[in-house]
Amino acid sequence: MGTSVPKIDKDLLEKWCGEDVDRLEAMSIIVAVTETGSFSAASRLLKIPVATVSRKVSDLETRLKAELLQRNSRQMVLTDAGRAYIEACKRIIEQVDEAEREVSGEYKVPKGDLAVTSPWGLGHMHLLPLTIEFLQKYPEISLRLVMTDRVVSTTDEGIDVAIRIGVLPDSSMIATRIGSIRVVVCASPGYLQARGVPTSLADLVNHDCITVDGLVTPTSWKFASGSRAIVTPIHSRLCVNTSEAAIQAATAGAGLARVMSYKMEAARRSGDLRIVLDEFEEEPLPVNVVYAPRKIMPLKLRTFLNWISPRLKARLTPGAERERTPKIPENSNVHS
Repeated sequence: MGTSVPKIDKDLLEKWCGEDVDRLEAMSIIVAVTETGSFSAASRLLKIPVATVSRKVSDLETRLKAELLQRNSRQMVLTDAGRAYIEACKRIIEQVDEAEREVSGEYKVPKGDLAVTSPWGLGHMHLLPLTIEFLQKYPEISLRLVMTDRVVSTTDEGIDVAIRIGVLPDSSMIATRIGSIRVVVCASPGYLQARGVPTSLADLVNHDCITVDGLVTPTSWKFASGSRAIVTPIHSRLCVNTSEAAIQAATAGAGLARVMSYKMEAARRSGDLRIVLDEFEEEPLPVNVVYAPRKIMPLKLRTFLNWISPRLKARLTPGAERERTPKIPENSNVHS
């Protein structure tokens, strides 16, 4: 299907070329400042010094003979002139970006750079191998994968797609649910044979528990009965700082561990670990693919979303019955 590019205003184009080639850069910088909320956040996003951001904005205001931002030690607020100017800048930048993508062929063949973030465990176990397969299939796409348990700001750090575990805060981001993750109690068959299978939460005080915490040894675990939350005291015999270590210790027979289900799924399938007390589990944690809304979605992004979502969902869903993950459609807000 052919692609039409919005016509760029000729007067504006003549001014860029004839007067100051830095003008478009200054527009991009002040848009980044207003969208991220600070000079420092904009500098991180654009990967330029904070001093450069501040100077470019000041130079722009001097050239325009107008104050665009009212700033003090606590906040920045757009002036009326600033609001009108920012909206015009966004339209111009969008037109230029669109023209560049069309010329470079980005809408015809998936190509370009993508940045993706996910929790460390999920990324290492599932997203990384899938990413390698994706890159083999799409050789003109390069990908930066940020695997960390820190919640990465997609705006500040230039992230295109985030995989999030847990309930999402309200935002303008688009979220596609690809599965859920249980938090389970598990132990090796050998440990359960020697110490008995716990059938009630009260049994936990008579068992060796393997806990996960980086600073303080936990003394209780949270469960649920219907809509009621239950905090149950436990005896932590071994405390480690990663769930991977807890799973390894549980597999070796050191006690009961409480971990995310996807991390122990391989051990469960192999028979090295068994899940217990599943009737007292809390509600599963949702897993979502999250990305910012765009008027025009680059083909590289749509291709990645449609490729990765069903494969991640398959890995996160035990058993054969899996819901179909909807594809990102080729409609008015997605450029094909």
